[in-house]
Amino acid sequence: MEGREIAIIGGGPAGLMAAEVLSTADYAVTIYEAMPTAARKFLLAGKSGLNITHGEDYRRFATRFGAASDRLRPALDAFTPDDVRAWAEGLGTETFVGSSGRVFPKAMKASPLLRAWLRRLEGQGVTLLTRHRWLGFAEDGYLFEAPEGRKIVRCDAALLALGGASWPRLGSDAAWVPWLSERGVDVRTFRPANCGFDVAWSAAFRERFAGEPLKSVVASSEAGALQGEFVVSRHGIEGSLVYAHAASLRDRLERDGKSLLTLDLAPGRTAERLTRDLARQDGKASFSNRLRKAAGLEGVKAALLRELMPEAPKADPTWLAAAIKAVPIPLLRPRPIAEAISSAGGIGLDQIHDHYMLKALPGLFVAGEMLDWEAPTGGYLLTACLATGRAAARGIERWLAGG
Repeated sequence: MEGREIAIIGGGPAGLMAAEVLSTADYAVTIYEAMPTAARKFLLAGKSGLNITHGEDYRRFATRFGAASDRLRPALDAFTPDDVRAWAEGLGTETFVGSSGRVFPKAMKASPLLRAWLRRLEGQGVTLLTRHRWLGFAEDGYLFEAPEGRKIVRCDAALLALGGASWPRLGSDAAWVPWLSERGVDVRTFRPANCGFDVAWSAAFRERFAGEPLKSVVASSEAGALQGEFVVSRHGIEGSLVYAHAASLRDRLERDGKSLLTLDLAPGRTAERLTRDLARQDGKASFSNRLRKAAGLEGVKAALLRELMPEAPKADPTWLAAAIKAVPIPLLRPRPIAEAISSAGGIGLDQIHDHYMLKALPGLFVAGEMLDWEAPTGGYLLTACLATGRAAARGIERWLAGG
C-alpha cells in the first residue's frame, strides 16, 4: 500500500472523511481544494449551530433521502448517526440532542471540530493543498490551476468530492459537470433543495412584514402536515418549515406550473371552536379585534390572512374559521440555487458501482453532494456526506487491492 498515490479533489466533509480513512491505511493522500481554506460551507453551516446529525430512530433516519434512500443505505449503515457522534467526540467535540431531535456540538460551532479534524489529518500524513482548482482531465491525469500555475496530477486513484451547486461562492459551483458529461457520465440537472420560494406579495405587505417570523403554524403540502415556523422575506418565504416542504413544492411547480403551501394559522383550535368564538364577537368591532379575541391572531398572521384572502373581513364565521385553518400561499418559483442550502440533481446513482467508483471512469470515485440525492436539513445532509466519503474511501482501498 505504501507509495500508492491518492488524489482527493475537494476539501469538504466528504473529501476530508475519505482522507481520514485512507490515511490510516498508509496511502499517500493529497487533498486538492480550490478555496483558500477547506470546508467553507461546513463552517458557514456551523455559524448558527452545526446540525452534525439527527437523533431520531435510525430506521426512520435512513428513509430521509427520498428515492436514493435504498442506494445510500449501506453507506449509512456503516456510519450511522451514533457513529457520527462518536467520531466527533473522538475529536474532542461533545454533542447533544436538541428539542427538535437535531444533534449539535455543545460548543454550537463548527470551527473547533474542523480545527481538530485538520490536525488529525495532518498528523496522519495527509497533505492539504489549497488554491488548487480542478480544471478537468489531462492525459493520464488531472489538470489543476495552482498558485504556481497549471499542473497535471497523476495518481493511482482519485476521489471527486466537489459538492453540488448551492452556495457557489464557497466552492461548490458545479463547474465539473461538462468534464464528466463529456466522458460519458450522466449528470442530472441541478435544482435547488432546502430553499425558499418567491411569492407575489403586495408592496404594502412586503414593506411592513419582510423579515417577520410566522411562529407556531402548521404547513401542509404533499410532504405532509408539519408544525414549526418560517420567515416572510422580501421575495416570499424561507426558513426551516418551508425547507421541510421544499422538495414537494419544487416538484409540483415543475410538474404543474403552480404549487401551494397551505397554512393552519391556529393549530391549537378546531374549526368548530373558531366558528363559535368568531360568532360571539361584536359585529361592529374591527376585523383586527375580532381576529385577536376569537382566534388569537394579530400582527403578521392577521396581515397574511388579509393579504391572501381579501374577502376575509366580510366573511361569515364558518367561512372565516375554515380560512384560518387553511390559508393557501401560492408560490411562483424556488429561490435561485445559489441561495439554497443544498441541491438536488448531480451524478445519477446508476452511474457508480456499489463502492462509489464511476462506471465510465475506472479509478475515479465520487462522494457527497455531487451525487443525485437530497435530504432535509437537520443533520441528514452532513451525515450522508460523511458516510459516502467513508464508503468511497473503502471502495478505493478495495479497488487498489484488486477487489
